[in-house]
Amino acid sequence: MSTTTAKAGDRLIVSAHRVGTTERTAEIVEVLGTGDRPRYRVRWNDGREGIVAPGSDVTIEKVRRRAKRKADSKG
Repeated sequence: MSTTTAKAGDRLIVSAHRVGTTERTAEIVEVLGTGDRPRYRVRWNDGREGIVAPGSDVTIEKVRRRAKRKADSKG
């Protein structure tokens, strides 16, 4: 598992546990805890939501966020 802190919008990827199954992916909707035992509210690809306490079979994929540009203040 990635040791970096995840943020809402990042992807959570669960490795396949058995031959013939595929990995599962979800979007992190909310971070519920940090530190040694983080928990995340996630939305799975099929639309269901749940809470995940990731184990060693989970990786976090950071989503690149765009920098906000300041609006021109011309009057």
